[in-house]
Parts: sequence; structure tokens; C-alpha cells
Amino acid sequence: MIYVTKTFFPPLKEYKSYLERIWENKWLTNNGELYKELSSRLTDYLKVRHILPMTNGTLPLQIALNALGKQGEIITTPFSYVATTSSIVWEKCSPVFVDIHPEFLSIDETKIEAAITTQTTAILATHVFGNPCAIEEIEKIAKRYHLKVIYDAAHCFGVEYKGQSVFNYGDVSTCSFHATKLFHTGEGGAAFVQNQETFQQLFYRHNFGHNGPLEYHGLGINAKMNELQAAMGLSVLPYIEKIIAKRKVICDFYDQHLNLGTISKLKLRDHTEWNYSYYPIIFNTEKDLLQTEKALNENKIFPRRYFYPSLHRLDYVKSDAMPISDQISKTILCLPLYDSLKKEDQRKIISIINKHL
Repeated sequence: MIYVTKTFFPPLKEYKSYLERIWENKWLTNNGELYKELSSRLTDYLKVRHILPMTNGTLPLQIALNALGKQGEIITTPFSYVATTSSIVWEKCSPVFVDIHPEFLSIDETKIEAAITTQTTAILATHVFGNPCAIEEIEKIAKRYHLKVIYDAAHCFGVEYKGQSVFNYGDVSTCSFHATKLFHTGEGGAAFVQNQETFQQLFYRHNFGHNGPLEYHGLGINAKMNELQAAMGLSVLPYIEKIIAKRKVICDFYDQHLNLGTISKLKLRDHTEWNYSYYPIIFNTEKDLLQTEKALNENKIFPRRYFYPSLHRLDYVKSDAMPISDQISKTILCLPLYDSLKKEDQRKIISIINKHL
């Protein structure tokens, strides 16, 4: 079986060494020693201002919306994972969809202003497949209308834009540390915040609202990362450069041998240092995609239709038509990509795709 991704497992003895520290400390959660160490190492590695690791990648979105969305209208993208939209609805805000750019696949910044109303409180945009949005233009619009900017940067670990981490843009950026991601803690995620005041708002919300043991700042939830997750993150982090380098080799091989005359690829934004997190290809028609996917499945190869369907079609939202997102969601397929993918397996994938194109 060849799946679209495969979790990286660090050497067991290295993970066990962190587990031994947990057993020695007798401390499993609530700002433990390994949690603090992981936070410090990630801050240094990513060169970010404030990081708040959490127990999964969706809670940072929900907590950011709780703090900044104020139950208003949120300008957002229909082309993302479902958590982007469901988090908006969960926090009693209203998603207002803006269609996407046909090559970059992120929200089309030229269409944002027309969607803003007096009820708009924030923009929640996704750096799709680790490809940055039009950050400068979104920032200008946000300042003009006094809006907050939240980036769903779930795919962006290690991505840099104009020489710094993409997490350093917007009021809040969020990332997933799920087992399917480049860097992972099994389950997990983080919020990256640009100023201390916003960081404190998110911090107390992720810890039940506590202000010390007996008082509360306000409403909160439990989103704290535990020591077992931190141990996994500390075990994976030393290998991240090798993981990215191997994935680059695989992406380059796809580039060299796929028949790119009959399919199109994600266009990376200028000034981006990418992390090779996904390898999406876009077919001319949904029929072409389905035929190719069927042939791959028959050979026990399982790519993923990521993202499908377009989120404006969810039954718990209302939206105008989003023709570009609709078309892309029907014709995009992410190919297998992970650091241990064998060359002979990759050749097999390429051969099947080229044959059916």
C-alpha cells in the first residue's frame, strides 16, 4: 500500500529518553518541563515572537476566533480543510467566502474588499499547501478597515516568506502538528502571536480562563499540550531538515518525470522558501482525475482529493457561487509524498499517471 502520506517516527530510544524524564518528573501536563523545552526550541528554530503549543491544530483557530472574531463576519476562503470553516461557525461567527486565485490557490486578495461589511471583524485566510497568501495586500486591507488577520498556516512548518517565518505575519497564525504533517507531536498544533497582549488573551483561553488557581480572566477551554506530545515533538525536531530535504528530492523527481503538459501545478508565490509539504496536481477535468485515481487505487496507491468539496458547499453555511474553488476542488489531487517514499514506488505512480493522461 502506498498512501498519500506516512508518519515520520523518530528512533524509539530517543523518544524513550524523553519518556524517562517524564517518569522522573512525575509531571504529565500543565506547563511541564518538556513543554517548556519544546516551546523554547521551536521559538529558536522558527525565529518567531510568541508560540503557544496546544493539543491539536483546530483549537488554536477556534481560540483565535474567540478572542478576535467577536461573533462577527469573517472573510475566509472556500478552499481549505473543513476546520477552517467549522471553527468560524463553532465560535458563532459567520463565514463570508471569497473565491481563490486559480494558480496560487489562496484567497483572491482582489475580491476581499467587496465582501467587507459593517459586521466584518476579521480575515481568516489559508496559506494553502504552505504557499503564502498575498500577505502585504491583505495587511493593507485589514489596516484600512480595522480588521484582525488570522492565518490558517496548518501546512507551513518551516516555510519562510521574504526571509522570515510565515508565522510572523498576521495577528495570529496557527499550525497543525498532526501526525500527517512535516513536524508533528502525534496530535498537536500551535498559535503564533505577534504581540504580548494578544498572546495573553489566547493563553488564558487555552487554560480554562485561569488567572492563577482561584481567579479567572474570563471564559476558557482546555487546549493544553501534554508532556507525551512534547516528547514526540522534541524527538522529531532534530530530523526536520533531513525530512524537508528528502521531500524536495521527491518533488523534483515528480517535476522531472510527470507529463506536466497535460496537468498543472501549484504556483508558488515569489520570495517563498517552501517546505515541500504536499504535491498537488490539477487535472483538466474531474473525469480525468477520477480515471487516474481509479487506476492508482487498483495498484494499491492512494492519493487524496485535498481539498474536496469546496467549503462553501457545506450544509451548515450559506454562500454565493465560488466557481474557481469549485473547479479546483473537483480537479486537484495530492500525490504520495513522504520522506521514506521509495524511488521505484514513485516511478510506478508516475507511470500510471502519465499513461492515463
